[in-house]
Amino acid sequence: QVDLVESGGDSVQAGGSLTLSCAVSGYRGNCMGWFRQAPGREREGVAAVSSRGPSAYYAESVKGRFTISRDNAGKSLHLHMTYLKPEDTGVYYCAISGETACGRMGVEQYGWWGPGTQVTVSS
Repeated sequence: QVDLVESGGDSVQAGGSLTLSCAVSGYRGNCMGWFRQAPGREREGVAAVSSRGPSAYYAESVKGRFTISRDNAGKSLHLHMTYLKPEDTGVYYCAISGETACGRMGVEQYGWWGPGTQVTVSS
């Protein structure tokens, strides 16, 4: 059984920082990613990392502000977010994919998802 559980969501002021964590069990996969969904919008990829190497990928909107990391065993995934903006508000999900094209960050690539954690950034 594959299980992903996010934590760390909170309400912060614009310009603040937050770190999300995801505990993973049952399957390592090839790609580990963070996605987010704002009210009324489609889920979008934020960042992804290979579970077997150092490659990391970011959406243009978060480059230079967010950092994705994982442990070597593929059992935890983190997203360190800085200089947060109101448009970063949404439910953040961690996910696992068996595919190898981690840079694409397509929602359809990922078969295992956590329940999500809410991030709210106020101006």
